[in-house]
Amino acid sequence: MSGVSNQAREIAIFHKLWLSNKETESELNQKREFGSGLFSDSCSPRGPRVLPGNKKIRILLADDHVLIRHGIKNIVKGNEALQVVGEASSGEELMACLDNSDVDLIILDISMPGIGGMETIGMVKKKYPWIKILMLTMYKNKQYFYNAMSAGADGYLMKDDSDNELLVAIEKVLSGKNYISPFMAEDFANDVISMHRNGKKSPFQELTRREKEVLQLVVKGLTSKQMAEYLNLSQRTVDHHRSNLLRKFKRKNSAEMVNYAVRNGFVTSE
Repeated sequence: MSGVSNQAREIAIFHKLWLSNKETESELNQKREFGSGLFSDSCSPRGPRVLPGNKKIRILLADDHVLIRHGIKNIVKGNEALQVVGEASSGEELMACLDNSDVDLIILDISMPGIGGMETIGMVKKKYPWIKILMLTMYKNKQYFYNAMSAGADGYLMKDDSDNELLVAIEKVLSGKNYISPFMAEDFANDVISMHRNGKKSPFQELTRREKEVLQLVVKGLTSKQMAEYLNLSQRTVDHHRSNLLRKFKRKNSAEMVNYAVRNGFVTSE
């Protein structure tokens, strides 16, 4: 019964993404004539108009590479509706920033030290469900894309995308839609068709929150004893979670499990 439920949920997620990225001919004509949402075609470079009451869109950047954060700031600083209100290099720093700043949008990398991007998505959405999350990553692997969107991300942008594409992505997620990088669009469309035909689902969806935490620590190379101390659990409980992970991933040992998890984008090795 749970398998049917998971399958239905996965199909629903893909269906929502598919609908969110389709535009009718009338919508496109309206955009050409009047501009769209927060953005206007009369802007050069294309960017957001000032919101009513001169309220700016407050952005938090989360990436462990200073040059990436600097580059994003250079792209958005010319748009008067956008304001970078904070920067973080890890999930821990990001959560601390959110406790002290009002944020509308997080531009988030997947691979960061400490708490990584995937886990951070769930933490943010649980505590601040109104904040939009736009992933900005180098990972073109469709499993990374699917796992991020399943976790609650609102958009998935590649670091290879153009500067203007960042502004397009910001527009889309802030308007309540989901954004998919052009680099991922074809894979996404193929997966939608495959999912409806074959009922395929990701094993990552079947993991509990605790199993995801244990998996990340296994990838980092911690022993069961170290995990038990870090998670404040008994070693027996940790071993039980590790056994469940091997069973759900259908792997014989931890080395195979780590390779499989990293290769399919369930976690990162950094």
